[in-house]
Amino acid sequence: MSIKDQVTKIDNLVSKGAIVDAVKTFFSESANTSDYNNLTTVNKNEMLNKMEGFTNSISKVNEIKLHSTIVDGFSSASEFTFDFDMKDGSKIFWHEIIKRHWDENGKVINEKYFLAN
Repeated sequence: MSIKDQVTKIDNLVSKGAIVDAVKTFFSESANTSDYNNLTTVNKNEMLNKMEGFTNSISKVNEIKLHSTIVDGFSSASEFTFDFDMKDGSKIFWHEIIKRHWDENGKVINEKYFLAN
């Protein structure tokens, strides 16, 4: 198993909107995350709860687009655009970079989100 293959697989799941499945499948139990709003998670279970809550608040997925991906050793960066209508009537449009660090078993151990303007 190569990290490049793992990145392709996780990005394909995210592109299909299967964000919770991506976390279930590809995150290590001790994976931690942080985003540009200073929200953090310290393990896989916290991230699953965060993503389940988020995805349950989506009314309509307008588009999820993967623009590009870079893999270098045990690090990857994927550029996405997310366009959602939310159940509360708000709209979300994120253009972001998802930077991941992987372990030798092909599991995400750290994931950070950056705005890509």
